[in-house]
Parts: sequence; C-alpha cells; structure tokens
Amino acid sequence: QVQLVESGGGLVQAGGSLRLSCAASRTIFTIDPMGWYRQAPGKQRELVATITSGGNTNYADSIKGRCTISRDNAKNTIILQVNSLTPEDTGVYSCWGKWFKYDYWGQGTQVTVSS
Repeated sequence: QVQLVESGGGLVQAGGSLRLSCAASRTIFTIDPMGWYRQAPGKQRELVATITSGGNTNYADSIKGRCTISRDNAKNTIILQVNSLTPEDTGVYSCWGKWFKYDYWGQGTQVTVSS
C-alpha cells in the first residue's frame, strides 16, 4: 500500500507561481513513475508531468516550459513547480504513483488562479 499526501495548493494570482509537494508513505525508489495530474472544472483529468526513478521527465504540451517536476529521494517527496500561472491552470491537482502494477492517488489539492 502507498499513501500519497499533497500540499501547497491554494489561491494564486495570475502570473504567479505555485509549488506543490507530494509525500509518499514509502521510499519513492519503489514508486515508479510518479507524477501530477489536474482536473479543471467541467473537464476530464489530464496529465501535467511525470518523473521516473531515474529522473526522466515528461510534461504536457500545455504546460511545457512553465513547469518543473523533481524528486527529493531523501524525503520521499516529489515537487511540482509551475510558473506564469493563468486562470486556465485552475483545478484540482492530484499526485499519482505506480507501485508494482498498482496505481495510487493522493486526495488532491485545489489550485485557483485569479485573474
């Protein structure tokens, strides 16, 4: 079993930045890959970014260039940094990880970008 706990959401002004953290209940070397998804109001959940245990990253085209995903192996945490926020970045951001063949999700954290 894996528990993923997100933190760092909230209300942000357009043009600002956000930093989200996802803490795992076990070593993230065994949770591979990990990443972030988001769901905007009235829309389907979409990929934001993923990162493998080897540090390989993948970003959605809509956020590429404004976003960085990273791992802190010592803290069993992944971090998502998003800059130049727009109201279109508003949504519930959820941490995801694959442990063996199972998918695990955090409870999600709300991010609201005001114009």
